[in-house]
Amino acid sequence: MSDETIPLNLREIRSSAGLSLSKAAELTGVSKAMLGQIERGESSPTIATLWKIAKGFQLPLSALIDEPARPDAQGGQVFKTVQFPGSIAVKMVFPFDPELGAETFHIRLTPGQRHESQAHEAGMIEEVFVLEGEMQVLRGGAWVPLKTGEGLRFDADQPHGYLAGPEGAVFLNMHHYRRLSASIHKK
Repeated sequence: MSDETIPLNLREIRSSAGLSLSKAAELTGVSKAMLGQIERGESSPTIATLWKIAKGFQLPLSALIDEPARPDAQGGQVFKTVQFPGSIAVKMVFPFDPELGAETFHIRLTPGQRHESQAHEAGMIEEVFVLEGEMQVLRGGAWVPLKTGEGLRFDADQPHGYLAGPEGAVFLNMHHYRRLSASIHKK
């Protein structure tokens, strides 16, 4: 992902919706100053900030981090990994598909790394499938252990989180949205 992807996407989304920075701040709960800094490329947002923006605009996360993918030799798409400062590394596997209401990410956690997430939009479901290592998923206030080859589906409209085992963990994270605003989402 280029350094300009998130600023360009945020600017385009806000502009397409005809929103001022003030109105965007009201919708997202992210300050007008921070939104402006992100749009100008002066600040790198955290994953938590991007989720607030996505939730406020009723968009999938991939709407903010998606960039034109470069094709591989067989005509498929290759996406770059986004390393959020002091947080998780996220690589898009499948960008948001409006017909399916879903997107899929490949996430890497370093040994012992813990990432907790605020509640996403109402009705959102997440699925986790462990590709490498061991981890725990926080759902409903309890940590559920998972090993390589195991998966878990849970309601993501409540606080949840991930905790890597001593060797770290790599997992697929699928997001299933129950409803999104077609008027704002243009992708």
